[in-house]
Amino acid sequence: MAKPAVIVVGADKGGVGKTTVSRTVLDYFSANNVPTRAFDTEAPRGTLKRFHPTVTEIVDVTSTSDQMKIFDTLNSANASVTVIDVRAGLLSPTLKSLRDIGFLDAAQSGQITFAVFHILGPSIASLDEIAETANFMSGAKYFLVKNFINNTSFFEWDQATYNSYFRKIKNATEITIPKLNEMAYEQVEVASVPFLKFVANKSQRDEAANYSFVLRGYVRHWLGNVWGEFDRIKLTDIVGKDKGSATTKAELPTGT
Repeated sequence: MAKPAVIVVGADKGGVGKTTVSRTVLDYFSANNVPTRAFDTEAPRGTLKRFHPTVTEIVDVTSTSDQMKIFDTLNSANASVTVIDVRAGLLSPTLKSLRDIGFLDAAQSGQITFAVFHILGPSIASLDEIAETANFMSGAKYFLVKNFINNTSFFEWDQATYNSYFRKIKNATEITIPKLNEMAYEQVEVASVPFLKFVANKSQRDEAANYSFVLRGYVRHWLGNVWGEFDRIKLTDIVGKDKGSATTKAELPTGT
């Protein structure tokens, strides 16, 4: 049986677009035929579940019973990859819980594949998160994500300052999520469908839709660039999927 993989997506700061990144990860795995399930910790509203209802369950990650629901089922779940979208302010507490239950030890010993997508904001406070999060990264694949989806400029960052933080973490890798046209992003929000379905001009139930050709084009181009980043870090390899099956940018659907 394949080794289970867990990807935590989060930040201690809010408003940095972490759920958007989770959505692109789920689309990427779907296109690459990687069985994936997701847990949305934004209880009770569940933003991720609104876009990916069939694979997402809303949980309270601070609850022991819900932690059991996630981690006691890693080896028995049909999905080989578990994506956990951690709501704002809970990244550090969640990592502490993973340490306390022995999950980080299991990852370090190679029983579980563990990756963290740390979504960075534009302020020095976000860089301070790196120093704290780094304490839990032994045995994990650690990705620092600059997310420009919210028109973030990272104006407060001096490159030398950023480099000094970045050097504190061994084997950390940067990912850049480019900006998406505002109107296209808003249209996907209104449609409440995955980016991949929007590009394919499909509803949540896979029925034919009538989204704008222009806006679908913007989303397709943007999603292809995001997937290019995931290809670059070999995300399918990290979770144990054969590299030869990876979907490329050119294979994104065009819709009708």
